[in-house]
Amino acid sequence: MDPIQYRQALGCFATGITVISAPGPGGTPIGLTANSFNSVSIDPPLVLFSLNRRSYSLQAFLASETFAVNILRDDQQELCHRFAQASEDKWSNVGYDIWDTGCPILHDALAKFECRIRHTYEGGDHIIFVGEVMRFEYDPNGRPLVHWHGKYQSMEPGG
Repeated sequence: MDPIQYRQALGCFATGITVISAPGPGGTPIGLTANSFNSVSIDPPLVLFSLNRRSYSLQAFLASETFAVNILRDDQQELCHRFAQASEDKWSNVGYDIWDTGCPILHDALAKFECRIRHTYEGGDHIIFVGEVMRFEYDPNGRPLVHWHGKYQSMEPGG
């Protein structure tokens, strides 16, 4: 199987973009851009994301008992790029709150989910994190940052 062609085929599926965050070692916030976010169950409320085994933050996420999913708005491309980079200074000048579990929650994210890790699974070159949603907030009128065919796309309300 040609991995480049496979990746291009996967790009046919439009996805929203998230920043996954957690309290890192010593309480220092960690975060990364991910489009591998999914709803798993309504009852109990479960969501998942997957993280590449080569990710710089993998061990910190595995050591954490919690994570947060911050769904980005259509005007938050800069945050998407910032958290996609391997950098120790991702949080500088970024507005966020700390919720009950210690997870950093981005100001102005379209939707925010604070989760306790329930399971982790082997998933090829990724680790799958399943979390139980403990708290959430969302803006029903905002627009998501969408990625499709390798580019950002805009969505118009109502269709």
